[in-house]
Amino acid sequence: MAKLRLALVQMRMGADPAANLQHALDLTTSALRDGAQLVCLPELFRSRYFCQSEDAGQFDLAETIPGPSTGAFARLAAEHGATIVLSLFERRAPGLYHNTAAVLDGSRGLVGCYRKMHIPDDPRYYEKYYFTPGDLGFRVHETAAGRLGVLVCWDQWYPEAARLTALQGAEILIYPTAIGWHPEEKAAVGERQHAAWETIQRAHAIANGCFVVAINRSGFEPEPGAPETGQAGIEFWGQSFVAGPDGRVIVRGAADREELLQVEIDTGEIERQRQGWPFLRDRRIDAYDGITRRFIDEAG
Repeated sequence: MAKLRLALVQMRMGADPAANLQHALDLTTSALRDGAQLVCLPELFRSRYFCQSEDAGQFDLAETIPGPSTGAFARLAAEHGATIVLSLFERRAPGLYHNTAAVLDGSRGLVGCYRKMHIPDDPRYYEKYYFTPGDLGFRVHETAAGRLGVLVCWDQWYPEAARLTALQGAEILIYPTAIGWHPEEKAAVGERQHAAWETIQRAHAIANGCFVVAINRSGFEPEPGAPETGQAGIEFWGQSFVAGPDGRVIVRGAADREELLQVEIDTGEIERQRQGWPFLRDRRIDAYDGITRRFIDEAG
């Protein structure tokens, strides 16, 4: 498949998980009816971003995979012969949870999962409390929409993750995301934070000669118990985007609203780009032993 129609579901999340799920299903249905062959949803779309605090009650949001959400989206994928990538809070066993992306492919249903490998622990991003680091490794999923490599949010900052996925033949790197500004520091560093986030992902596209798709949520979400209009929370910056193999931004969403982004890409660009910029050919695989070390110093 050379030409592929993508849809990115940039949505706001409310307090009701059932309503969020239905809204995501409605937006996905709209994209599929408009001809989307691959639909991607943002990170943990069923709820507000609960990792802003450490609260054992939030574990009740987790679900099994396969489970209710994958079942609902699998029916859409089968009906439209499309591929859907969705991000879920996975309950694997009592006391064992993951931040997991599921890949659904037409009538085949669930064809694979990726469990988030890099888990942050920062103010308002207390993910280590909730998520066990992924143990499925970096992988590529063969789908009707092509060879998809799915990573999740914090994985965006690690060139090793993008490279190892691309080396398995990924044509598209997909990053379901929940990232934004702390309102109290937005004026000072917000522009630089967003620019860094977009720049590193565009660099993944260039370095690996593939497409990159980043799907973010939008809107302000307060810390649990904080006022809806206060400063305590995260203002998700939206601006979901698709980058081509040369790093150019093909489409970018708004910063301040929901948006259903649809765009056609040509996966034939991948080979043409790699012919001109043969970074994979010129890699010095004999010289990279140090990459598996935490840091190179006198202590080793």
